[in-house]
Amino acid sequence: MLAFQKHKTRAFFALLSLPATAMGFALSTQIAALSWILTTQYDLEIHDVGLVWAAGPLAGILGQVIIGLISDKVWFWNGRRRPFILIGGVIAALMLLALPNIGVISGAMGLDAILGVAIAVALSLDLAINVSFNPTRSIIADVTDEGAERTRGYAWMQTVSGSFGVLAYAIGAVFNNYVLIYFAVALVLVFSVLPPFFVTEPRELEELVDSKETAAQQNSAGQVLMAIRPLWGFLVYDIYAMTLRVAGVEVENYYAEIALLVVTVVLFLLTFAERDDGGDVASKDAGFRKVLAAHSFSWVGVFITLVFLVPYIRSVLPDLNDIDLGRVGSMSYLVFNAVSALLPVLVLAPLAVRHGRIVVHAACLWIMAAGYVALYFFGTSASMIYLLMAVIGVGWAAIVSLPFAIVSQKIRKEKMGLYMGLFNLSVVLPQLVVTAGISLIISRAPDKSIIFAISALAMAASAFTWHFVKDDLPEHD
Repeated sequence: MLAFQKHKTRAFFALLSLPATAMGFALSTQIAALSWILTTQYDLEIHDVGLVWAAGPLAGILGQVIIGLISDKVWFWNGRRRPFILIGGVIAALMLLALPNIGVISGAMGLDAILGVAIAVALSLDLAINVSFNPTRSIIADVTDEGAERTRGYAWMQTVSGSFGVLAYAIGAVFNNYVLIYFAVALVLVFSVLPPFFVTEPRELEELVDSKETAAQQNSAGQVLMAIRPLWGFLVYDIYAMTLRVAGVEVENYYAEIALLVVTVVLFLLTFAERDDGGDVASKDAGFRKVLAAHSFSWVGVFITLVFLVPYIRSVLPDLNDIDLGRVGSMSYLVFNAVSALLPVLVLAPLAVRHGRIVVHAACLWIMAAGYVALYFFGTSASMIYLLMAVIGVGWAAIVSLPFAIVSQKIRKEKMGLYMGLFNLSVVLPQLVVTAGISLIISRAPDKSIIFAISALAMAASAFTWHFVKDDLPEHD
């Protein structure tokens, strides 16, 4: 173990953040460029853009859960998380190269199906990102102590990752998205391949044993399903909606969406009625389910912004040419991510020590909900969009940093990878609701500002439910 890891220096936390930064940069590049390429280069409709983006959540379901489970149990190349970071990083770089060449790939394969090739490229890129994302987050929990040290680890992760995310959108805004893509290829390779060799992973993970569980039961499908019970409504709806999309069936009513909301509310009530005030396995599992419930609605709001902001900008600023549209979109995401990069270490971590992580996180989400309301009423010019993207960036700063520290306290150490993968379902299942269902609502709406109305409601629901989550470790350094 190197000295900077032993003493947990700032340099160590910065280096530890680089693999997550690589995956975050790849994702930022995808966010900045994918919808823009599909909208401007291939003239795909908004619901088809949403279908391409569905590849990401599908990859998250498969990649993060499966890789998380495997990485808990294996050890090779002197690491538990290291091999998956290396493999995912290399594949992600290759798939980034494919993004601006979807048409070339389609032509070389003799296909006339841009949508199918775009989905294949997006799915491959997202699989690569998800192969690495879980290990890049789990390794932080593996090598830090519970409490303030772990919160600093995840705060540093977001600050470093967010800073480079700002760089990604700056490159897109100042130059163009093609320059961004090729820069991303090099950065993802370097940041994912080199840093893992300077971090020593623990060979053994401390176990929290429940004598009532047999070895076969500990990772059974039934136990996994019970662990994600608050998300059952999202899961069933996603299967229903994706089946309709693949079959080409459009439903004019919104009965299924109403049913989803009712089922989800009932499951949330059952979840928040559970006791999580003990230190045993059952209490940790109940606390984990509460985090899933509270976190899920925030990603409905955020993902709508990530996917549909560029089409919204095109609807309110129709005089922009394709290049300028990409620059306004990149500048919007730049402001959004600049706020999220600065706040975690400088503001959120100190406030979490003083007031608790749950209180700080919920407050940030309330601010984000207010920002969405303002965007709904006033987001009709580029300058106003930039200003209000900074406001909602406060919530984004919390979403991508604090929940990881919170949920890591509710996860059994020996199952960190699996449960981090299951935690990611509170991200990807709501994302599929957006791409498979809400995208149709948005495409049918004459006023595209509806995206901000839906986001505001989802964010307010998330902020409200976070108040019912117990903060296991009030932080004091």
